[in-house]
Amino acid sequence: MVFPFRLPEVVYMGRGALENLSREVERFGAGRVLLVTDAGVQAAGLDGQVVEAIEKGGARVEVFAEVEPEPSTETVDKVGQLVREGGYQLLVGLGGGSPMDVAKGAAVLATNGGSIRDYAGIELIPREGLPTILIPTTAGTGSEVTQNAIFAFKDEKVKKGVVSRYLLPKVAIIDPLLTLSCPPKITAASGVDALVHAIESYTARRATPHTDIYALEAVRLISSSLRAAVFNGGDLEAREKMAMGSFFAGVSLANAGVGAVHALAYPLGGRFGVSHGVSNALLLAPVMEFNCVSSLPKFARIAEAMGEPVGGKSLREAAMLAVKAVRELVQDVGIPQSLREVGVSEEDIAQLAVDAEKQTRLLSNNPRAMTREDIEAVYRKVL
Repeated sequence: MVFPFRLPEVVYMGRGALENLSREVERFGAGRVLLVTDAGVQAAGLDGQVVEAIEKGGARVEVFAEVEPEPSTETVDKVGQLVREGGYQLLVGLGGGSPMDVAKGAAVLATNGGSIRDYAGIELIPREGLPTILIPTTAGTGSEVTQNAIFAFKDEKVKKGVVSRYLLPKVAIIDPLLTLSCPPKITAASGVDALVHAIESYTARRATPHTDIYALEAVRLISSSLRAAVFNGGDLEAREKMAMGSFFAGVSLANAGVGAVHALAYPLGGRFGVSHGVSNALLLAPVMEFNCVSSLPKFARIAEAMGEPVGGKSLREAAMLAVKAVRELVQDVGIPQSLREVGVSEEDIAQLAVDAEKQTRLLSNNPRAMTREDIEAVYRKVL
């Protein structure tokens, strides 16, 4: 078999990695740079040092800081038009997944035109976009190393993914110092999101020997450090492990893909405005429980990586310990435990299942086939 494996051209990781931004801006020879971020990043004062580094690289920089959580196609289209009309040569995305995804989307719209809606799906973007440098301020989405971007289609009340090699950034800069100001709730939701990426890509149908290495190490790093990062945000060692774990999970996600957790999570975001991280966290344990029998050895290894005592257990018992470990972690970091807590009722289940069933790209990569009845049963388990 041949396994395709993609990464950004260069990844800088570690304390002080941001110091490399000036050099990279200079390397691209960009005269005008657009920094794409959000109000939360600005409030934390993180945009100032990035602007300074870009200017040190010899470029003029303007800031677009109006990216909303769970960004809409309208926002991406707006930024794409701004980039075209402003003559920018480079985009820098700073923040969580939302600003980074918007930067990726706007970069391809600048050269391809149209609306980002035109490119929802797999490899539908005809030409390369403007170069992007992505700088995460959370440890979670992995957007800085993937060829994926997720946007809200408000009129359809659903989220859809754009997947293209042209969305892969040129440069990723992962500096755990930038995550120290991330609030506990966002740290928790984004951290579990990264764990979902690791577990789903590890058990995915498209998993490869390459991605398994990254995914399993991501499980170890995230499960051992997320609690400390949430409850002691100044613990730099925990922040470093989370940053690295999120990166590893993103690499695995980018190359192996994810499955039913994401498929069932998208309708929650589209219809109820539940954040991507919380949606994934709510559904991770019940989907794992459903998938477990399809790959007992892999789920047993997940349990072991999460520190569960698998010695002396049967393979099935060891595998189910992974579900237990995930439930405990999600509960410990304060994420909602039921769909009712985020506004979902029994009457909503049927429509959610219809919406989730449409996510064929994701469901086809799940290790166990799911019917609509299976999907409804998973929703009800966490209702």
